[in-house]
Amino acid sequence: MANALQGRRVAILAADGVEQVELEKPREAVLEEGATVELVSLDTGEIQAMNGDIDKGDRFPVDRKVADVEVGDFDALLLPGGTMNPDNLRTNPDAVKFVGDFVRAGKPVGVICHGPWTLVEAGVVRGRRLTSYPSIRTDLRNAGAEVVDEEVVVDNGLVSSRNPDDLPAFCRTVVREFAG
Repeated sequence: MANALQGRRVAILAADGVEQVELEKPREAVLEEGATVELVSLDTGEIQAMNGDIDKGDRFPVDRKVADVEVGDFDALLLPGGTMNPDNLRTNPDAVKFVGDFVRAGKPVGVICHGPWTLVEAGVVRGRRLTSYPSIRTDLRNAGAEVVDEEVVVDNGLVSSRNPDDLPAFCRTVVREFAG
């Protein structure tokens, strides 16, 4: 699938507390296939990644502030997890609007672990089939989603996975779905 994403623009929306491996592995996968990737966050500067929600990981430079981007700027969206990351995103109106608009536009979205919390806040999971980290599945059901416990789930361009153990399948599926 060499260069399957050539010419595609992918946003990674993340904030402080992002699970480092859930940011890095999908980013590497789409970059290897030729995508242009931008890290979008709540503010400019850098975000602090975490390992296992407990240990500080690396810091990552932000390319653009979410208030300054539009859905039309990108072809696909990645929402990594970590507990703090989506909790920070779902309290920011610009991030919630961007995610909601992206899903409503029918563009492909990859989301893993606790990432679906932002989808819940954006009101875009009702009637959708997805998976997530076990601790947020009740939130997804309460928001109207059909929740399953599978390695990777695809529902009309929405790719979801449960945790870092699912990253190989998640990354392969994200590349396929983002390629269209």
